[in-house]
Amino acid sequence: MEASALMGPGFWTEDRPVLMGFSGSVPEGIPGLVYFKTSGSTGEPKWIGLSREALLASATAVNAHLHVSRGSCWVLTLPLHHVGGFGVVARTYQAGCRMEHFADKWHAENFASWLADTGGTHLSLVPTQVHDLVAAGAKAPESLKAVVVGGGRLPEHVGQAARDLGWPVLASYGMTEACSQIATQDLELLGQPYVTRPINLLSCWDAATDADVRLMISGPALFSGTLRTHGGEWKYEERRGKWFTSSDLGKVEGRQLWIEGRADTFVKILGELVDPVAVENELLTIAAAAPGSAVVVAIPDKRAGFKLVLIHENLTPSSFWEEVIRRYHESCAGYRRIASIKGIASIPRSELGKPQRALLSRFAEQGSI
Repeated sequence: MEASALMGPGFWTEDRPVLMGFSGSVPEGIPGLVYFKTSGSTGEPKWIGLSREALLASATAVNAHLHVSRGSCWVLTLPLHHVGGFGVVARTYQAGCRMEHFADKWHAENFASWLADTGGTHLSLVPTQVHDLVAAGAKAPESLKAVVVGGGRLPEHVGQAARDLGWPVLASYGMTEACSQIATQDLELLGQPYVTRPINLLSCWDAATDADVRLMISGPALFSGTLRTHGGEWKYEERRGKWFTSSDLGKVEGRQLWIEGRADTFVKILGELVDPVAVENELLTIAAAAPGSAVVVAIPDKRAGFKLVLIHENLTPSSFWEEVIRRYHESCAGYRRIASIKGIASIPRSELGKPQRALLSRFAEQGSI
């Protein structure tokens, strides 16, 4: 589906089901929702069904938060079949503003030059794209008002370097089940040093945590149900209850979120809970390396329960990462130490540049890298 097909009122007032990015026949009898395929960060593939009303409720809240008006210009850089890209189109339609689509293959310098010509004011990027802009030394055009960074954590040193080049990066938190953004930092923070948290809840959401400190959300932009396929048969399951409990751990204070990590990525090493992603972030910060250029995974270990393995791309020699690990080990707790290091030609990633952690864990456990 092209973005232009979503810009008229016809799409938003009809009730036919649409499976974004799906080329087969739409299953009969399912609700008239817009479905997005997702596996979350580690789970099984499924389709999340979002109503058009929910998508527009999210768009309204995001536009209000970022001061988007009819004179603004949203810039689409993400795939349309991902809710992050689709959300840009929904916001454009809701605001009645202009949209520009960067459809070329991603190249940081080319994108910065193209953006300056379009007069774009708002866009969403993933951390890898921000890193590429910083590495290229690309300066942001004066027209740009906000860059929402989603799809992963942007290291603070990269975020600050981006701001120094004029890119108004704002940390965000979201998920497909929420039509994209749940929380985004305020524009007023752009004059301060870049930090990754706290992140401000959008006006359309309420948030809380359960007894296991898993984040719960409730609001008009919440998904309607889930569609799964097995053995060629489709099954739709409606969401139940007012609240949705996510797999993310965190805390809520007033209208602010602190995201700590995913419950399903934590492991116990020597009896202590460890988040491999948090360890990875510390190593990337020490290395001043790009997000996703090295990944820390946990694999089973007979003695310790699990052990941590760092996997890096062969483009950077192992000796570089060995020195990074040595510096990290000087101050980390024993149960958070890296047990081994592996090189790989290229880290497998999703379309949005997220490392495929489950696949890398399997590679490391099987000894195939």
